Parts: sequence; structure tokens; C-alpha cells
Amino acid sequence: MELNVIGSKPVQVSEAVFGKDFRQDLVHQVVVAYRNAGRSGTKAQLTRSEVNGTTKKSKNQKGGGARHGALKAPIFVGGGVTFAAKPRSFAQKVNRKMFRGALASILSELNRAGRLRIVESFGIDQPKTRLLVDKLSELGATGRCVLVAESAPAALYQAANNIPYVHVVEASAIDPVSLVGADHVVMTVDSIKKIEEWLA
Repeated sequence: MELNVIGSKPVQVSEAVFGKDFRQDLVHQVVVAYRNAGRSGTKAQLTRSEVNGTTKKSKNQKGGGARHGALKAPIFVGGGVTFAAKPRSFAQKVNRKMFRGALASILSELNRAGRLRIVESFGIDQPKTRLLVDKLSELGATGRCVLVAESAPAALYQAANNIPYVHVVEASAIDPVSLVGADHVVMTVDSIKKIEEWLA
């Protein structure tokens, strides 16, 4: 199949990467797993055995109302937590085939929805925000934008620093969360070829 390149001739790409049916269940699973893998999982609470304090019986067994033992019990302020949270990993198993299939599904849907823009190059050789703003306006890329290049120059990163919701990423580092959350994705022809070679 062919993809239109703005300002140049169309580029031939694989149907299996940019013409794949959208698998919502697969994309959802991979996106959730990707986000969970980024969680620190360092939340920690103390049980009654870990709270600093005495285990001495707080009052007499009889004559004082309800019977209580140590003040470290969960029913007291400052006591331990009944089912205390402990550090753990939130990572989920996602094999390579699932991950690549989800990326291909997302790219195909972006193409069908008209949210994918392809250019020969960004043409940003100076770290000037105005140049990139004009370029995005020319391409019709609005809202949250992801700019994908095979090897993004430093000038492109610096030009995008001051633009809200514009994210520059190299082709080898694309992730499903950024692609799903983008209103428009702008890719260079070289990055298209690299991604196609990776996912095909």
C-alpha cells in the first residue's frame, strides 16, 4: 500500500504494518501493561507488629468498658494498618509479538483516521520554536503531537521544548501510550522505513 508524503511522492509500505485491522482488546492490554511497568510500586504501610510502641496492655481487663490490649491495634489512631500495603511490582507479561501487533494496530488506525502525517524531513536546522510552530501549522498538526524521526537532531528537541503537548521521539523508542494519546503523529520517511522493518 501507499502512504502520501507531504511535499513529495508517495512511499510504499507494508499492509501488515499500516493496513492492519484495529484490535481494541490487544491495544488496551498492551497500553495498560506499559503504564503499569512505569509504576514504582514503592507504597508501604506498617502492620501492628511493625508500629513503634509498646505491646503492654493499655488498661485493666475489667471495669473500663471495652476490653483492649496494645494500643498498636488497627482500631486506634497511630496503630498499624490491618491489610498493610507493601512494595510490589505491577509489571504484566506482554510478549514481543503482542507488543509489535499493538503498535501496528495503532499506526494503522492513525492512518485510517487521518491523524498520521508523513514528511521527507522536518527541516529544522536551528533550535527555534517559531520554525517548528510554523512547520506544524503548515502540516495541519494540532493538539497533542508526536514527532517521530529516525535520529532526531538536537535542534528539533530544543525547538519543541517550549511547545506544550509536542513530544519528539526517535523511531526506535516509540511507545503505545504516546501514540494512543496523540491527536496527530508526524513521521519522516526514514522513520517509517525503520518502523516497518522492525514490525514487519
